[in-house]
Amino acid sequence: VQPGAECEIQFPSGGGSANAAMSSSADPSVHTNYSAGSPRLKACVSDMSVGNSRFFTYQEMYQITDGFSPRNLLGEGGFGSVYKGRLPEGKDVAVKQLRDGSGQGEREFQAEVEIISRVHHRHLVSLVGYCIANSQRLLVYDFVSNDTLHYHLHGQGRPVLEWSARVKIAAGAARGIAYLHEDCHPRIIHRDIKSSNILLDNNFDALVADFGLARLALDAVTHVTTRVMGTFGYMAPEYASSGKLTEKSDVFSFGVVLLELMTGRKPVDSSRPLGDESLVEWARPLLSRALETGKLEGLVDPRLEKNFNEVEMFRMIESAAACIRHSSSKRPRMSQVVRVLDSLADIDLTNGVQPGQSELFNVANTADIRMFQQMVQGNQDDSSAFSQYSWISRS
Repeated sequence: VQPGAECEIQFPSGGGSANAAMSSSADPSVHTNYSAGSPRLKACVSDMSVGNSRFFTYQEMYQITDGFSPRNLLGEGGFGSVYKGRLPEGKDVAVKQLRDGSGQGEREFQAEVEIISRVHHRHLVSLVGYCIANSQRLLVYDFVSNDTLHYHLHGQGRPVLEWSARVKIAAGAARGIAYLHEDCHPRIIHRDIKSSNILLDNNFDALVADFGLARLALDAVTHVTTRVMGTFGYMAPEYASSGKLTEKSDVFSFGVVLLELMTGRKPVDSSRPLGDESLVEWARPLLSRALETGKLEGLVDPRLEKNFNEVEMFRMIESAAACIRHSSSKRPRMSQVVRVLDSLADIDLTNGVQPGQSELFNVANTADIRMFQQMVQGNQDDSSAFSQYSWISRS
C-alpha cells in the first residue's frame, strides 16, 4: 500500500493548515478512508510501518497528547515542539512535531525514519514511531523522565548536581555519540550536541536525544547542509563558517558540554563581563593553566565546594581541551574520549584519597601530561600522537 493512496490521512476541506488543527482545542476531524479499527485500516497501518518503528495516524497523535494540550508541552527547539503523550497500552512517549520546511517527501522521510528506527543503544533515546499527515511530520520517542542535563545544571532553584553524577553523565553521553559515529551504518552525525539534548533518567543515566533529526536536512553525498542548524555556543568553528559536517563537529560540541559539567557555566552567558560571555573562549586560558601548573582556581564550578576528585577533574580537563581544539583534524574521536571517561565512571581512581587532597597526580611533572600539553597547544604535526597517548588510565 502506498502512503498517500488508500491510506491517505486527510484534513477536512476549509479546515486550514495542519498547524491550525494542532493548535485547536476541538477535535481536528482528521480522518482516513477507513473507520478506526477496521481490518483494512489495520493492514494499511501495518504496511506503512518501517524498520522497527510504528506508524501512527494523526488522530492517534491528537488523542494521546490530549489535543496537543499546552499542559503536555515539554519544550520547543530548532526542530519543533515536543509534547508528552500516553499510548493506549499505558506507555509514556514524547511526540515531536517537526517544523514545516524540511522539503522532504514521504518516501524520503520514511527512508530516514527506517535508518533512525534501527538505532538502539542504552545511551540513545529510542524512536517508537512516526506520523505523516499532509505536510506534517511527527516523530514519537520513548519518554525520559528526569528532564535534561541543562535543567539540572542551569535551572533556577535546582540542587547542585553532584560531581559523581556529572562524571556518569559525561561517560554515558560519550558512549551514545560514539555509537552514532562508529557503529551505525550509515554513520550518523548528530549536529546539535548540547546539554538540553542530553536527557536523564531517574538514575542519572544519560540518553542523547534528537540524533535522528540531523539526517532529515543532510545531503548524504557532500555532508554540507543547506543551513547551519546547531546551537550558538556549541558549534565548531569550521561548521559555523561553512556548514561542513564531520564527526569532529560533534566532538567540539561535546567538549563544550564537558566544560559545562566542570564549570557550571552556560555556553553563552550575556551577564558575564565583556569578553567572557563565551564559555569556550573564557575557558581556554584556564584549561592551559590547569594542564601546565595543576591549578584549578577559577575553572571548577564553585557550587561543588571542592567536593570532587582531582584525578577525575584533570581527566575531564584533558578531554575538554582536546575536544575544543581549533583544528578539527587534531580533535580526538569519540571512541577515544569514551575510553578516558569510562575509566572515570567505572573505576574507582581515588584509592582512598579525599577530594582536593590528592598528591599522587602531579600535573606539572608527568611525561604523559607534558606530551598532552604539546598536543593541546597544536605542536603535534598530526593526530597520530593522540593515539600514542591512548588515554590509558594512570595508576
